[in-house]
Amino acid sequence: MNAPPAFRRQLLASIPRLRRYARSLLFDPSAADDLVQTTLERALARWQQFDEKRELLVWVIGIAHNAFMDERRRAARQPATEHDDSRHGPDTQPAPLDDPGLRLDLLAALARLSVEQREPLLLVTVEQLSYAECAEILGIPIGTVMSRVSRARSVLRGLLEAHASPERTRSGPRRTAQTTEP
Repeated sequence: MNAPPAFRRQLLASIPRLRRYARSLLFDPSAADDLVQTTLERALARWQQFDEKRELLVWVIGIAHNAFMDERRRAARQPATEHDDSRHGPDTQPAPLDDPGLRLDLLAALARLSVEQREPLLLVTVEQLSYAECAEILGIPIGTVMSRVSRARSVLRGLLEAHASPERTRSGPRRTAQTTEP
């Protein structure tokens, strides 16, 4: 892997954002590190395919997305042999927020989003990529990205509001019967 030094420097500089994206996507630090390693190996092996007119981070996150989807397809073909609850819970080392309870609520709500909604939401809000860059990475139309981000925000807001107000139910606020005087 004889990638030029400038490419290697840019690739190294993209690792923190790549790791953050992988951890937010997978909620499992070990699996996220595996995804980052796979992504870096693929990027170094295919460095000649990088178009210098593009931003390297967009290209690398696109590789991470493809590696993630490859693993999902591979896992879907293999029968489950044992149940592992550790992959379903949020990571215990999230990004810092002032309120630890809110942080845990947010991670739990993010984990409940479908991958199809979580991926574009994270790319646009956390990684601050444009809708066009996100569409390029995910290989979907920009309108689909916009729709998924909007729906993800709505679902996330609903999950967080429902958790914040125990008297609320999934169907909305609890209604009280009004009595009318005769």
